[in-house]
Amino acid sequence: MEEKIYDIITGQNKAITYEEILDKLEEEEKEELPKILIELQKNLKIRVTNKGKYEKWNDNSQKVGTLIVNPKGFGFVVIEGETDDYYISKNNMNNAINGDTVVISVINEEKHEAVIKHINQRNLNDLLVGEFYIKDNKNFIDLDDDKLNIIIEIEKENTKGAVPGHKVVVKISNNVEKSNYYKGEIIRILGHKDDPGVDILSIAAKYNISDIFPDEVLKELETIPNEVTEADIKDRKDLRDQIIFTIDGDDTKDIDDAISIEKLENGNYQLGVHIADVSYYVKENSALGKEAYMRGTSSYLADRVIPMLPHQLSNGICSLNPNVDRLALSCIMEIDENGNTITNEIFESVIKSRIQMTYKNVNKVIEENIIPEGYEPYADKLKLMYELAKIIRKNKIKRGYIDFDTDEVKVIVDENGKAIDIQKRERGEGEKLIEDFMIAANEAVATTITYMTLPFIYRVHGMPDEEKLQNFLKFVGVLGYKVNANLRKITPYTIQGILNQLRDKEEYPILATMLLRCMKKAVYDNTNIGHFGLGSKCYTHFTSPIRRFPDLTVHRLLRTYLFKHQINNEVINYYTNELLQISIQSSERERAAVECERDVTDMKMAEYMEGHIGEVYRGMINTVTNYGMYVELPNMVEGMIRIDDLDDDYYFYQEQTFSLIGKRTKKRYMVGGKIDIIVDSVIKDKGLINFKLAKKGDKNGDKQQESKI
Repeated sequence: MEEKIYDIITGQNKAITYEEILDKLEEEEKEELPKILIELQKNLKIRVTNKGKYEKWNDNSQKVGTLIVNPKGFGFVVIEGETDDYYISKNNMNNAINGDTVVISVINEEKHEAVIKHINQRNLNDLLVGEFYIKDNKNFIDLDDDKLNIIIEIEKENTKGAVPGHKVVVKISNNVEKSNYYKGEIIRILGHKDDPGVDILSIAAKYNISDIFPDEVLKELETIPNEVTEADIKDRKDLRDQIIFTIDGDDTKDIDDAISIEKLENGNYQLGVHIADVSYYVKENSALGKEAYMRGTSSYLADRVIPMLPHQLSNGICSLNPNVDRLALSCIMEIDENGNTITNEIFESVIKSRIQMTYKNVNKVIEENIIPEGYEPYADKLKLMYELAKIIRKNKIKRGYIDFDTDEVKVIVDENGKAIDIQKRERGEGEKLIEDFMIAANEAVATTITYMTLPFIYRVHGMPDEEKLQNFLKFVGVLGYKVNANLRKITPYTIQGILNQLRDKEEYPILATMLLRCMKKAVYDNTNIGHFGLGSKCYTHFTSPIRRFPDLTVHRLLRTYLFKHQINNEVINYYTNELLQISIQSSERERAAVECERDVTDMKMAEYMEGHIGEVYRGMINTVTNYGMYVELPNMVEGMIRIDDLDDDYYFYQEQTFSLIGKRTKKRYMVGGKIDIIVDSVIKDKGLINFKLAKKGDKNGDKQQESKI
């Protein structure tokens, strides 16, 4: 409708009256015209002339975009379709806050500087997180998000008994006189800010991730059995006599997947991937199903998991725990000596896992040929699996699979949730083996449904942006490295080639991370465009239905199409419409979980470094900006040195070489350079760590050893 009205107005060679627009509309469309005209004006698509007529907007000095605010008060407006953002000084914000859709007027095109003229739309979440405090006998919330320049007052009857120091979730009720002053009500008290775990719950609440389930979900749990019955396994293929087991982390309690293997007489491998049949218990329109849809995913936050499904399910009847009957969906694949999947069969099954293996112990078997106690009956199976995993991985790399091989950080906490150590996550051959097998199963399932040309949900990953890759190669050239890459025809092999040429460089971890940022984000979609990073033409997520809603959806689709054979126009039309919204929602909730996990990790790393203020470490510069540089320590802790704190000279940012250069000394700081830093200060709640350059006399060698950095 909006597009139709816009076409009516812009399709004329002159301005058009309100009545002339009405004449071109159907009777049922006319009621919507006033509202749509207002929206088109707000979005600077049309304007009203002095004579009250409507015409296309042609003033390029004004633009519409989204405001991103810096905690210091200034901001940038992102304009869709434009590469450069517009800088907004603190004095030109005009009461706009982070996330607002705003109209800007450009005041300096060369410097990309603008002023906010007015706010088109306030994109403020209804639920916000902050600390309760009292001032002048009035109740207020000090928001955790310091980008939001608003005041929230809580009337006494809406405090829910909160006292100063409580971290709370507040619901905005109304805006007072269109200012940045709001009234609100507290809907949940998370706890006192100093209580163990409240720091994590506060960050989770910011992303609408809740550790509690609604009453209707808990009530529905009462109807879920604790064990598999004979009625449950009717018509299922019974695999309980087969050697099937699980491999997970030491502390994993929600076990989605189990595996099995046989060597066939023809020399091929028969790989079984058996996934918990969550869809048998979590029905589509049930309270559990609706809550899983809203959550989208489980979140793994330092010392806790905030699950998509209640623990009674995720750790209980749905988890493939050892030595108990469990319902599963099995994907049995025949894979040849070159790693190609020849055939696959997908069916409902009942299994009994023989043992809950850990990555640590599996790695001992396949990397060191050490057989831990209890693993003796399965050692040969593990070695056969490892043999197949290497074949599959070689095949993946041949077709374009990209392995950035970047490190991940793991924060170790004590019984009170306080960070006591920071380590790199170990990723041995066992972890890679499971990854290879799960990818194979995901591809087999996706390919099966794609050949049936039925509505489906895919995991897709688009081609990287050519301009970003060009900028990356330009930066690599500044470091003195020559990389050959044809960007006129970008394929997964292009990225493989770049990585391989950089892999022996000292700065590789930083460069790999920078190249990874040039890639697009993988998302869910009901249209298959393939998965660039995996070099896969057809991919989905099938293997983690306990913790990901798209996987649960895939299971429902398999049950509908393959097991119940419900393939008719009604079903096809329903899923054609439904899967697009599921894809959008799942992608949004995945992004929220990733950002939440990142914020929690940053906060916990900052908490850990609180105990190391004043200590000296050697780190590598991984980012240089016009306001300072970021330095990464060997344990992946990152801190910033502000340009103002480089007090031995006046430093300026040279954009061409991505460097800070001293005006008098000509001293240069570039990405990849190693420097000694001293931990200066920490802001735990913001996850910020500030470094300064270490000077002669700063001696902390012993402490450096103690902290394992």
